[in-house]
Amino acid sequence: MAAGTNIRTYFDGKWHEGDAMIIRAADHGAWLGSGVFDGARYVNGIAPDLAAHCARVNRSARALGLNPTVAADDMVQIVWDGLAAYAKDAAVYIRPMYWGINGDVTAIVPSEEETGFAVCLEEIPMAPETATTTLGQTRFRRPVLESAVVNAKAGCLYPNNARMLREVRARGFGNALVADAMGNVAESATANVFMVRDGEVFTPIANGTFLAGITRARHMGNMRDDGMKVHESVLTFDDFRNADEVFLSGNMTKVTPVTAFEDTQYQVGPVTRRVREMYWDWAHSTA
Repeated sequence: MAAGTNIRTYFDGKWHEGDAMIIRAADHGAWLGSGVFDGARYVNGIAPDLAAHCARVNRSARALGLNPTVAADDMVQIVWDGLAAYAKDAAVYIRPMYWGINGDVTAIVPSEEETGFAVCLEEIPMAPETATTTLGQTRFRRPVLESAVVNAKAGCLYPNNARMLREVRARGFGNALVADAMGNVAESATANVFMVRDGEVFTPIANGTFLAGITRARHMGNMRDDGMKVHESVLTFDDFRNADEVFLSGNMTKVTPVTAFEDTQYQVGPVTRRVREMYWDWAHSTA
């Protein structure tokens, strides 16, 4: 799926121009869903937390029973080699991925003997700072480890997210606020979520039903270094109805202010703006 333009693909040990063909019809990943990926960003010549994203895709592979074949440090270098073809002011989405090639005698379990690996780079603009979204409540929930591979950034999880988005978009909302199996708020359909109340920041506690994101952790560290009180808590939908500010945290756009949850309206407040400012200050200071 090409979401952007000016695509380059690393596969079979070299870079290819364009959206290269990398997977075969009989590959385990093609018909049994054994695929994982991660996402990082290149913006204005920097790629914040690239090493962390490369390390996480290897952990995701192991969680799916795949053998990650590229060390995280080597993956970082592969990515930088590929980014050399882009302008410094380009905004590029960086997507390393693994998938199963063969299965065992039942075909169900992917073999660790051979694993597909690729990196896809594609230009996708950063959202403007004025961009916001709204949240609707969905009946679809995040699964638990006993029923799905929620400890991996796995492609097989995303059809459930798509159901969430289709449901709330049909009612005019931009994204979904999603419950975990217990009925408490977990995240949105596409990103982690924060809320602000009386100047303090709250985010759902990482309970194993969703990936506690790399960008989420970066925001939490920045806020605490800035003297803000940040809590990981069990949060209900009523907590979000009583919030002063709400924002999403994800790699694609880093910070997305939320202006409504169902009938509740929010302003784009000072904490949300400060979190975005601190993120880019940190990113450029470590470049």
